[in-house]
Amino acid sequence: MSQKFFTLGTAVVALFLSNHSINAQEYPTKPISLVVPFAAGGPTDAIARMVAEPMSKILKQAVVVDNAAGAGGTVGTNKVAKAASDGYTLLLHHIGHATSVSLYRKLPYDAISDFQPIGMISEVPMTFVVRKNLAVTDFKGLLEYTRANAKTVNMANAGIGSASHLCGMLFQSALKTDLTPIPYKGTAPAMNDLLGGQIDFMCDQTTNTTGQIRAGAIKALAVTTKQRVASLKDVPTANESGLPGFEVSVWHALYAPKGTPKPVMDKLVAALQAALADPKVRDKMADLGTEPSAQNKATPDYAASFVKAEIAKWSPIIKAAGVYAD
Repeated sequence: MSQKFFTLGTAVVALFLSNHSINAQEYPTKPISLVVPFAAGGPTDAIARMVAEPMSKILKQAVVVDNAAGAGGTVGTNKVAKAASDGYTLLLHHIGHATSVSLYRKLPYDAISDFQPIGMISEVPMTFVVRKNLAVTDFKGLLEYTRANAKTVNMANAGIGSASHLCGMLFQSALKTDLTPIPYKGTAPAMNDLLGGQIDFMCDQTTNTTGQIRAGAIKALAVTTKQRVASLKDVPTANESGLPGFEVSVWHALYAPKGTPKPVMDKLVAALQAALADPKVRDKMADLGTEPSAQNKATPDYAASFVKAEIAKWSPIIKAAGVYAD
């Protein structure tokens, strides 16, 4: 009896594994949900839509962007962490995936063990931009103005954990000066108030600022990369303008839930790499001041090591600032 039971059990397990393998090889057979943990219209949403279209064509199934905003990106991230490991629910997140580990006292997921990185997508430079009528003409002038008016100058951000918030913390740390942060519920309302002159300045991604800079609606004083940005070639770097070594960029990466089968992961990696090599994607990103990640970075191994390094980099900065979200 026990021998028959063992044989039957083995057959069932073998059948399950066989079906699982076949399903993975046939993947995808239905639309894929690409979760963006932020509202539509923001920089991360823009990046997601750029890669979703070519990936849809490559995978021969629709890759549908799902904006699951809330709690600094943790709501949408948790949605993917708890999703089935079948390749039909993916996460596209930015630097906040690494910084949330230190920003939040308790996360409903583990940023490392609950996800399988598919690959890096892009690294977006940041820009220091000021209201059009602020009485400064260059970045050195902003540093002087900020130090002289630390109690009254205000710096906008898109909420705790946002790229603009992180850049602001790094800026204050570099200046050794406490400023008045003005948090908003997203990038769009922060930019609207900068355009309207209600706030003094902010540090935000080129994907959100380039259009307004070119239109002359705001003034760009510096970019936060080692070299100048090709699409904003007349804007100097913070490093060359008074803040030596000041560098920060907002990277984006693609993830699947933990346990996603290797055949599925292989197809997703190939689709991502092909999408990033698409000339249309490169042109769209270039127009927003960024570029796709190199092929050797659009891999699971590179992305996994990069995320771990970013967690280690930002943890002491966030802890020193004493900023936490519940």
